[in-house]
Amino acid sequence: MSTASIQTKEYGTVVRERHSVRHYDSSVKISKEELTELLAEASLAPSSSNTQSWRFLVIDDEAAKQKLLPIANNQNQVVEAAATIVVLGDLDGYKEIGRINDIAVQAGYMPEDFAKQFTENSLRLYSSLPPEKLKSIVQIDGGLVSMQIMLGAKARGYDTVPMGGFNPAKLIEEFKIPSNLVPVMLIAVGKAATPGRLTARLPIEDVTFWNGFDK
Repeated sequence: MSTASIQTKEYGTVVRERHSVRHYDSSVKISKEELTELLAEASLAPSSSNTQSWRFLVIDDEAAKQKLLPIANNQNQVVEAAATIVVLGDLDGYKEIGRINDIAVQAGYMPEDFAKQFTENSLRLYSSLPPEKLKSIVQIDGGLVSMQIMLGAKARGYDTVPMGGFNPAKLIEEFKIPSNLVPVMLIAVGKAATPGRLTARLPIEDVTFWNGFDK
């Protein structure tokens, strides 16, 4: 058993070296402290009205990994990697906006009267949204924090792979996930046993448009 040492790299290097890895060195473990630090850094991601509606279920216990395996369509990375992070979106996450804004006031980030008005407006807005709109918001926010998890892991010398191939209903059932939490994706985190496969990208000129589509 070994623990990979932390190493940080410049963003340009990280973003170019990050590739999806599907085969992991199962002897490498990542401590709870380091995973917590990784998630804390990832949580600096932006979110709708700063509601921070992401929630994380970290699966690093061997028995829990085996329970996850069939749910994740028997993708071996969930048992080989040091951990799998289940990224969830909290449909009730907006209800924390008052606490978030109180912390901001205490830190000197916003005046108290502004925070009070911001909280009242946000609670009124989010509570009036239809369920599908709320779900869309937390999924977008979950995608933002997921990318930060993967880049943060790479900066520390770890590898990742995002997974959408899993059974959400079985995940919810087996891990007793509350009904207000929506599964967004799974992210395996560990050290590659074999390098991730290189992938091609379309020319940026083919996917970028300037000031409209009529030119």
